[in-house]
Amino acid sequence: MEYHDQVAQAAAYIQERFLEPIPYGILLGTGLGNLGNQMEVIRSLDYKEIPHFPLSTVESHSGQLLFGILGGKKVLAMKGRFHYYEGYSMKEVTFPIRVMQVLGVRTLLVSNASGGLNPAQKIGEVMVIRDHINLFPENPLRGRNYEDWGPRFPDMSEAYSQRLIRLALQLGAEMNIPLHTGVYCGVEGPNLETPAEYAYLRKIGGDAVGMSTVPEVLVARHCGMEVFGMSAITDLGVEGKIHQVSLDDVIAAAAKAEPLMSQLLLGLLSRLD
Repeated sequence: MEYHDQVAQAAAYIQERFLEPIPYGILLGTGLGNLGNQMEVIRSLDYKEIPHFPLSTVESHSGQLLFGILGGKKVLAMKGRFHYYEGYSMKEVTFPIRVMQVLGVRTLLVSNASGGLNPAQKIGEVMVIRDHINLFPENPLRGRNYEDWGPRFPDMSEAYSQRLIRLALQLGAEMNIPLHTGVYCGVEGPNLETPAEYAYLRKIGGDAVGMSTVPEVLVARHCGMEVFGMSAITDLGVEGKIHQVSLDDVIAAAAKAEPLMSQLLLGLLSRLD
């Protein structure tokens, strides 16, 4: 079955159960996993129920699609995402974004855990993503282009919405949440970086590095969605501050950032049109 048809089939299955267009999509990655508990959940679907939907293999990512009310807005939230390092193709990693497009999502809010490259950052802080550097070996837009999804050569001069970044910074000031803005480097993983790689990423303009987000953002912008992204700084790749990091360390640091990220996202949703 053609990829386009797989997306249509998955979207049709979801539409039969959610019944109405949903303007806002959220990827509840590391740092926002518990935000789903604050939703007024109207309906949830396990990923395994949805035709052609991938399944997350990462223990810190559950696998549910939630439809409900958050910040006074109707949202479709992915509780758990997919990664290239899990063995999925980029088309599989970004499959849910294509489905969201068909379901009417026009604004995508994404979160992740990342390693900080900027010496000004501290573990547990939040970085608002203003741009990214794509270092993945495969692009989700490679291959046949479906014109009803987007243009063959999508512009990326504003991958992350300047309007939403300004609003987030304003909210951060009002809520006394210290925020950095920075450039996110997307790498394939699953290993963390060597000290030399951290230094390289910093030299090419990176402020944080992680193993997700960039593929989804590329597809979302191809679809014409407005995108906002933020990172929980869970470890530091700064000379003199590099040490061994475990998954438990990352989860603990993300948990520290989670209340700030949740507060910021709820504030954003409440002020969006």
